[in-house]
Amino acid sequence: MNAPECIDPAARCANALRFLAADAVEQARSGHPGAPMGMAEMAEVLWRRHLRHNPANPAWPDRDRFVLSNGHASMLLYGLLHLSGYALTTAQLRQFRQLHSSTPGHPEVGHTPGIETTTGPLGQGLANAVGMALSEKLLAARFNRAGHTIIDHHTYVFLGDGCLMEGISHEACSLAGTLKLGKLICLYDDNGISIDGEVSAWFADDTPRRFEAYGWHVIPNVDGHDARAIDAAIRQAKTQGERPTLICCKTVIGKGAPAKAGGHDVHGAPLGAQEIAAMREALGWDAEPFAVPPDVAAAWDARALGAAREADWNARFAWYSTAHPELAAEFLRRDQGKLPEAFEAGLMALLETPSALHGKIATRKASQLTLEALTAALPELLGGSADLTGSNLTDVKASVWVNHAGQGNYVSYGVREFGMAAVMNGMALHGGLIPYGGTFMVFSDYSRNAIRMAALMRQRVIHVLTHDSIGLGEDGPTHQPVEHAASLRLIPNNQVWRPCDGVETALAWLDAVQRGDGPSCLLLSRQALTPFARDAGQLAGIRRGGYVLQDAEAHQAVLIATGSEVEIAMRAAAHLAEDGIRVRVVSMPCVERFHAQDAAYRDAVLPAGVPRVSVEAGVTWPWRAVVGERGATVGIDTFGASAPADALYQHFGLTPARVADAARSLLGRP
Repeated sequence: MNAPECIDPAARCANALRFLAADAVEQARSGHPGAPMGMAEMAEVLWRRHLRHNPANPAWPDRDRFVLSNGHASMLLYGLLHLSGYALTTAQLRQFRQLHSSTPGHPEVGHTPGIETTTGPLGQGLANAVGMALSEKLLAARFNRAGHTIIDHHTYVFLGDGCLMEGISHEACSLAGTLKLGKLICLYDDNGISIDGEVSAWFADDTPRRFEAYGWHVIPNVDGHDARAIDAAIRQAKTQGERPTLICCKTVIGKGAPAKAGGHDVHGAPLGAQEIAAMREALGWDAEPFAVPPDVAAAWDARALGAAREADWNARFAWYSTAHPELAAEFLRRDQGKLPEAFEAGLMALLETPSALHGKIATRKASQLTLEALTAALPELLGGSADLTGSNLTDVKASVWVNHAGQGNYVSYGVREFGMAAVMNGMALHGGLIPYGGTFMVFSDYSRNAIRMAALMRQRVIHVLTHDSIGLGEDGPTHQPVEHAASLRLIPNNQVWRPCDGVETALAWLDAVQRGDGPSCLLLSRQALTPFARDAGQLAGIRRGGYVLQDAEAHQAVLIATGSEVEIAMRAAAHLAEDGIRVRVVSMPCVERFHAQDAAYRDAVLPAGVPRVSVEAGVTWPWRAVVGERGATVGIDTFGASAPADALYQHFGLTPARVADAARSLLGRP
């Protein structure tokens, strides 16, 4: 046994992380002790010697960001937060992985103080970090002035083999190199082990050369248990101006466990009481479980230094506010997530002004016209597209492409839908920007897990998903979304808007921008759609997700439609009127918003006992919840085909005649 006084103080600080992780996983009988134990020296060096943060204020705007991309190592992060002085107590560590605890199985932003992003799906934390680093670069260009640097921080990432095996790591890291994100520093926990064993049998990449090809600065073969080597590597990384850095740290998973270190059994299972006792003996750690010796606790405490760093920044920001009051006010507004006071009034004025927005246009074009107004009013709006700008119509006259200018308000992400979605999550998490990005709706499948993570994290991210149905025509079933609207609506806290004309599109954008607690997906048409006139009550109804677009006295049935099929429902209503059948037409641009309304409103729009027919160019089964078992659904329950849009609508029976026939059948009127 090594006597505590003979052990290097930095090693004791690292061992504190090891034992907190081992003890918490042991008590929970669940978790991943191996990675926290293997990364302990990496964490000690970064957090005690480099990371600029203030435990008393986890939201300090110019703090460094730290992302644990291999989120299964969550006890490493909880240990760091606890030891550094964040509001995370020993009692909360003891509740690791328990219901309603502050220490869930994977880190969750907004749930535990000091967590920057929710990680667990491997590789996405790394992509989030790319978004954070990009935000830092863009905000620095916007707000820093000669003699006044108020945005100047690094984004640090811990990542493992699994993160690099996931394809999103290629998408995000390739982009990071291209965009020259020099303040992004990643420490790779190269332990060679995953759940199935030694990774060499399925992951034999030359990772350093891979990242060099991306344009990164790579520091290979760093001993991940040598504090001096790690410190030197981080210092070298911080000198980089335009290249992100990958520090390849060779580590031993479960370092410190006498019998289990280096094997895959330590990855995702408790060590066992006997192994932990042997580790205490071997490392000279005589503290009880969850206890930290006073000297180690004092060495870790970052509260005084963090407060001093933030106080220095506050003083510098006060000088900045005097020299540049308008910029300072804008910075504070954006950092707090507030919108300009006149923002909504400006957009509503657009709706009241005769323009192309009120004509027969595709809703993707209506989106672009709306974005022209939004971009002028919202400097924090950051657009982009996954190599489909000309099709998604996501750029505007005021767009400045970051790819070409090094700064601006628009990013071409290349063909990287998943990477784009996760990078946008990182931007939203960083603060100061409202990101939106476009792709074809059918490719939302690539983005889906990142959309889900945005919903889980309650982040304001806007997805512009165009070519939303068989109406895109000749590109055929590979590009025609059928199940996608239903799939996106299944994600809790995700709001899906499918507007039918320019007015609904503009109000969908308004809602998406004003919504501060989750993502929004705008499903937009390729083909031109007929506009409809509305009164003030109907305009208000749009924002409630569903409303009566056209009524009939003593109506006998209700036709419910979204997007391009609203026009079909309106024409079906005209056919039925010719037969003396009175129907109400309901436009439902956001199903989940409508269902969130009170029962009185829902019943007023969809009266009980009145037969209902839904029509949407997608799978029909989700509409059963709206029309009821006695209602009728008109849609597509197969894949599409390659043909002109009009021919496809006829072929699949998405016609006014079929909708009218469905209503007649419900009413017993052949």
